[in-house]
Amino acid sequence: FFPLQSQLSQALNGLSDRAKEAKEFLVQLRNMVQQIQENSVEFEACLVAQCDALIDALNRRKAQLLSRVNKEHEHKLKVVRDQISHCTVKLRQTTGLMEYCLEVIKENDPSGFLQISDALIRRVHLTEDQWGKGTLTPRMTTDFDLNLDNAPLLQSIHQLDFVQMKVSSPVPAPPILQLEECCTHNNSATLSWKQPPLSTVQVEGYILELDDGNGGQFREVYVGKETMCTVDGLHFNSTYSARVKAFNKSGVSPYSKTLVLQTSEDTQSEEQTLPFPVPLERSQLRRMSPFSSTLNLQPSFPGRSYFELRSSAHQLSLHSSLQSLNSAGEPIAWFSFDPASAHADIIFSNDNLTVTCNSYDDRVVLGKTGFSKGLHYWELSIDRYDNHPDPAFGVARIDVLKDAMLGKDDKAWAMYVDNNRSWFMHNNSHTNR
Repeated sequence: FFPLQSQLSQALNGLSDRAKEAKEFLVQLRNMVQQIQENSVEFEACLVAQCDALIDALNRRKAQLLSRVNKEHEHKLKVVRDQISHCTVKLRQTTGLMEYCLEVIKENDPSGFLQISDALIRRVHLTEDQWGKGTLTPRMTTDFDLNLDNAPLLQSIHQLDFVQMKVSSPVPAPPILQLEECCTHNNSATLSWKQPPLSTVQVEGYILELDDGNGGQFREVYVGKETMCTVDGLHFNSTYSARVKAFNKSGVSPYSKTLVLQTSEDTQSEEQTLPFPVPLERSQLRRMSPFSSTLNLQPSFPGRSYFELRSSAHQLSLHSSLQSLNSAGEPIAWFSFDPASAHADIIFSNDNLTVTCNSYDDRVVLGKTGFSKGLHYWELSIDRYDNHPDPAFGVARIDVLKDAMLGKDDKAWAMYVDNNRSWFMHNNSHTNR
């Protein structure tokens, strides 16, 4: 008997707890009813206010359009009324001339008629010519050359709907850097990334960040939809850290893993030591490019290497001095001429390692690799020189004049050669050799 009482008591306690929860739930539901009613009133008021604002905007636009119609109406009336006034005056003059001519015809005195007949005939013909082609044609149409284009607005009205029920998409997953496609070349770095294979979240774009090459803060170097980016103009012989993140309307993903990359620093061969694999075609490009540069990193200026072709046709070929550079223990960088930024008169050949120009005006061509500091060395050969052109070469900022001799503006520091000696020029002024 007592065990059954105990079981019943425990069951009643559990049921009592459920009943208490039910009462609390009913209170919650009744509160929700009240809240729904209040929210409905507020939402309806907001909806009415938004629609009234649209109606007010439409009424204001209607008033503006009606004003344009009234202006067109007044313009048409003015043109027609002016034509009526002009035609009335001419008709009155014509009618008066006709009445006078009829009276002259009735004149019985032949001598008097002969005296004025020639003048009257000329005047009649002149008046008739004044009623020439176009005089009796309306200068204005009665139609209004206005057509209200209301289709886009009607379409927008039909598309007017609530968007609060749409479920927002989640934040993208962090991208994955594709090491097999990442590489460095001289002072440029190419990075490639992709979304995780199983990710189905929509991505609107990516943000690529690099530090300053000295362990400093990261900064954005690319924002866009592409999944590959080449960053130029980095410091030589420097170590950079790179990372990328994705974004969409819901927010920004976490960063990818950080990738450490090294710009040109190999002092033992023409190849660079990279912290990750280099595609074969990029390695071949460096081996074929005989444009070398020694890099003793000292303060210099941001800019690019440029070469100039002037006057008659001649060629510049670039040749390297690998053995001397390597024996000196200096790092080597490889690059060629840049067709994208050169003057249109310059002709490129030999994989952009040779340039030719037939123009008699100054023409400038630059190297593909930019640098921001350092002590640099180039070696080049001129295949033809006929004592007229003054070939110039040196360093310049990227916005240097392309149709003026190198050194004519303040963007370049150049040496040029004539038939006597070499000269140095900057900002159109000669300096010491």
